[in-house]
Amino acid sequence: MKPELEPVIAKARAERRRFRRVRVDQPGKLFMPASSQEGDCTILDMSPGGAAIQSALPLEENMQVIIYIDGFGRFEGQITGRNDEGFGVQFQCTAAKRERIAEQLTLFANRGLVSDADLRRHDRMPAKGFTRFTRADGELVKCEVLDLSLSGVALKSPVRPPIGEFVLIGQMAGRVVRHHEQGIAIEFVGGTSQEKQTAETLKTRLSIAK
Repeated sequence: MKPELEPVIAKARAERRRFRRVRVDQPGKLFMPASSQEGDCTILDMSPGGAAIQSALPLEENMQVIIYIDGFGRFEGQITGRNDEGFGVQFQCTAAKRERIAEQLTLFANRGLVSDADLRRHDRMPAKGFTRFTRADGELVKCEVLDLSLSGVALKSPVRPPIGEFVLIGQMAGRVVRHHEQGIAIEFVGGTSQEKQTAETLKTRLSIAK
């Protein structure tokens, strides 16, 4: 994190309980585990505890949902109701993650002073190369690595499993969290993002080859 951003982050941590909702107007993806339905959504505003969203999906109060918000990451939550603009979602997350959301929102509010990379949970690492992933049904898919971080990997792939599908890539398990123009983004699961890893060890575990 840049030194000049440290006071901003410190303020976010100190005031996280009183942090107001921030208008974000970010695109996202929404997944309903109960029905396995997924679709686009727009996140109107966010706070460390929840968000207001718009979606054409048939959402109902108390429904469990998973939301992937561009620039912010993955969130599990519960629909709390509907208003004139859209639906309310209450996040189900730890205090540490709420702190992180407060930091991200503070950076977003000051986005004229920071780059998109500062909003990411982890820095991207150089990792161009080829690998393959195994789908839940056993299908083996060859793909190209576009970029890599401690929390996930972006792949160029002709096959795009549905959002939420678990896959195995190299020695690591992951979940498809986003579709993009060239393929998919995978978030690692099983605590990998908490480990002290380097680009080289991640490349080895993902079986990336030139």
